[in-house]
Amino acid sequence: MKSLQDLDIFVRTVDSGSLSATARALDLTPAAASAALKRLEAELGVALFVRSTRSLRLTQEGELFLEHCRPALAALQQVRGQLQGGQVRGFRGTLLLAAPSDLGRNVLLPWLDAFQAEHPGIDIRLQLSDRMANVYSEPVDAAFRYGKPQDSSLVALPLAADHRRVLCAAPAYLQARGAPATPHALAGHDALCFMLGEDVHDRWRFWDAAGQEVLVRVRSRNVSNDGDAVRRWAVRGRGIAYKSYFDVADDLAAGRLVPLCPGWTTEAVPLFLVAPSRRQLTPLVRALRDFMAQRLQVLAGAESGRQGETRGGAAGAPD
Repeated sequence: MKSLQDLDIFVRTVDSGSLSATARALDLTPAAASAALKRLEAELGVALFVRSTRSLRLTQEGELFLEHCRPALAALQQVRGQLQGGQVRGFRGTLLLAAPSDLGRNVLLPWLDAFQAEHPGIDIRLQLSDRMANVYSEPVDAAFRYGKPQDSSLVALPLAADHRRVLCAAPAYLQARGAPATPHALAGHDALCFMLGEDVHDRWRFWDAAGQEVLVRVRSRNVSNDGDAVRRWAVRGRGIAYKSYFDVADDLAAGRLVPLCPGWTTEAVPLFLVAPSRRQLTPLVRALRDFMAQRLQVLAGAESGRQGETRGGAAGAPD
């Protein structure tokens, strides 16, 4: 299906920013890839790219076409895979994702490998950053985000609605400094804090057994805009961290970190898979959401056992 390949070449060229790179990825000559784009532009009657000797840039018409082309291409590639040979052969295409650094490295990477093993026709491009990806302007099909987006126009699919933070520290730190009996005692400890832009997350919220909120301003000894750096500091015994449970689940299970202040309810950090519009919720994106939600539910089981039936709290910053 030459027309389907032309669409694929268009989307891949936008994502890579290079027609030559697209040609190499598809085992085509640059001339063949260029001819595909010209053929597509001729069919549409508009120029999709502004071309120079060094770069390709989408025209306004190209940006509009891309918005509709990407989900349509994913759906068409899926159907083609199902029809070939008269049997389902899985999804095909490129999946563009964004995720927080800590969650991506420590949780999602092996699960994405497993997802690709089930669907070998899928290529994945993963952006890892604690800066919130702009799903409107950046080449992203979906983004993993802690906290429900304030922008009501975004589509947010819940992955772990009851997920919470955990207050934790390494055994070496606790041996040297002791464990705080209550959140109030954090004022006398070294805190490891996440920073988003200029905003340092140094106000930590907790709820006692009666549901009374306690807000503690901690002394941020070490601060980073990378959540994984905060986790690594905690494992090395540099201080106490207030981390999303998923980010430190392996460390807690292995004893590298120890949960603190049992009996206190911690802040909620619900996890969502966010897309810019319902058109972006292709069968592939929905399949990924179901795949991840199942695994997160298993991981959250350990958290539920630790937290018990405590309730309360509010969404916080993604560290």
